[in-house]
Amino acid sequence: MNRYPWWKYLIIAVALLIGLIYSLPNVFGEAPAVQLSSGKATLKLDQSAVERVRTVLKEAGLDADFVELDGTSVRARFKDTDSQLKARDALSRSFNPDAQDPSYIVALNLVSRSPQWLRNLHAQPMYLGLDLRGGVHFLMQVDMKAALTQKLDSLSTDMRTLLRDKDIRHSGIRRDASALIVRFRDDAAREAARGVLQGSLADVDWVDGTDTGGSGDRTLVGTLKPTSERAIQEQALKQNITTLHNRINELGVAEPVIQQQGIDRVVVQLPGVQDTAKAKDIIGRTATLEVRMVNDSVEAQAAQAGGPVPFGYERYMERGGLPIIVKREVVLTGDNLTDAQPGFDENQEAAVHLTLDARGARIFKDVTRENIGKRMAIILFEKGKGEVVTAPVIRGEIGGGRVQISGRMSTEEAADTALLLRAGSLAAPMEIIEERTVGPSLGADNIAQGFNSLIYGFAAIAVFMMLYYLLFGVFSTIALTVNLLLLVAVLSMLQATLTLPGIAAIALTLGMAIDANVLINERVREELRNGSAPQSAIHAGYESAWSTILDSNVTTLIAGLALLAFGSGPVRGFAVVHCLGILTSMFSAVFFSRGLVNLWYGRQKKLKGVSIGQVWKPQE
Repeated sequence: MNRYPWWKYLIIAVALLIGLIYSLPNVFGEAPAVQLSSGKATLKLDQSAVERVRTVLKEAGLDADFVELDGTSVRARFKDTDSQLKARDALSRSFNPDAQDPSYIVALNLVSRSPQWLRNLHAQPMYLGLDLRGGVHFLMQVDMKAALTQKLDSLSTDMRTLLRDKDIRHSGIRRDASALIVRFRDDAAREAARGVLQGSLADVDWVDGTDTGGSGDRTLVGTLKPTSERAIQEQALKQNITTLHNRINELGVAEPVIQQQGIDRVVVQLPGVQDTAKAKDIIGRTATLEVRMVNDSVEAQAAQAGGPVPFGYERYMERGGLPIIVKREVVLTGDNLTDAQPGFDENQEAAVHLTLDARGARIFKDVTRENIGKRMAIILFEKGKGEVVTAPVIRGEIGGGRVQISGRMSTEEAADTALLLRAGSLAAPMEIIEERTVGPSLGADNIAQGFNSLIYGFAAIAVFMMLYYLLFGVFSTIALTVNLLLLVAVLSMLQATLTLPGIAAIALTLGMAIDANVLINERVREELRNGSAPQSAIHAGYESAWSTILDSNVTTLIAGLALLAFGSGPVRGFAVVHCLGILTSMFSAVFFSRGLVNLWYGRQKKLKGVSIGQVWKPQE
């Protein structure tokens, strides 16, 4: 009746072992460290970087606790902050000799003091929130001029397509600062184009002009309407905030603060994050793709050798280090991508396979049909700098919306490039103009009081339960301890951020968990008062209380899920811990506590009584 099969005790033992292992790192605290990360998507760190870091530290006379490759970064842990600062300076001088164009990110960090065997099990401590330990604060500036420029470049491509479809001849389209200029040979062509452009491009105001080059051509000058400019800037800011949210999710940060400040700035606060290198890497990385035509003329060859770049063209570097001259006009952008996957080309070399949307597929088909025998450059822009990934010769018309990027690319580079392109790019470049690690917003006394309230509350509950329910109170207290252990372990495994609202949620969880044991204990007492045998009373007490416990916890979980869905900031942090606490309390208060009772009383066949405190019997 009151005996568990062996597999239930095995489940309890495994849960206790996992809870102990993954909550243990929170006891060891953290040590100062330096983290070395790549500043470019195409630059990867491997074991050779670890050896180089060791060599640099040895030459600087610094002794690190360990130097290891952690994912895509190298971490070195030190005993004190003085060694940490000296190591940062030494690594910065060695890995970034050109301070204006750093290829690596060298940042201060904190790593767990956990022993190696715990780190091998990926057991990490919880993050502490901005109100407990502080975190990282970034102020980012959005380049609104670049957003408008990108819009104008996109419009110029649309204009060419519209005029070609309507068979309206023109002498060229160019962007001059914040205006689009279209040249025509006669007034009739200009008036025909005006009607088409005004009807299709409602965001642009068109006025007549005259070509200043002396040719006497008629021109149409298009400028964005003020309302359109504001809409483009607002949309760029919103898209950047959305993209930042997606990227910060990769950091596993709970309760990030990403909000607009002014008309062109974004504040990013990452509570509990000391991994500033990873934060800067993910937030600052921008990967956008542009397809442009290559200029292989004599003038372009002279420009490649260091001469002036012809008007309407730009110079970029190929991955092999050779310059290449491309048109300023953009044929396609990353906005036309629907998917990007790593793979291999026909020569079994690493490649990125791109899928274009309907508009992009049509444009790409037209461009490849009209430029057979010419070269097309695929440029990857990262952190505002463009690099020509490949510049193949167009051998024939390419339709179907599937494009392939290959050439001098490793398998890892192909996977990273595909990931960045898939994740979505920023609508406009952003620059980190302010970066700081902020301290806790509350004083140490308040933080200590938050933890003390949890400890004292737990102690008061334990003393009351043991005095009032005797041995059953001991069982309840042990179950409550296991509940706290499992909750901390789950939060640690999820790498959640603990804040003061989270501590309040833990206190509430303890109260709800012990409430379930009170229901069970009182139900056992009631059965004993009714004259049931001790074994029958234990069985009936747990069985009868289960439905009430389940109902109360489900209704509370619904409220917690509502807070999680509609809340933000501290409310959301409270809801996360609250919902997890309900799940762990169901396991500890019912399943685990009954396992203890069964282990103690279940093996006694002729049980005369149980230690559950005073059983008040009704008066005769």
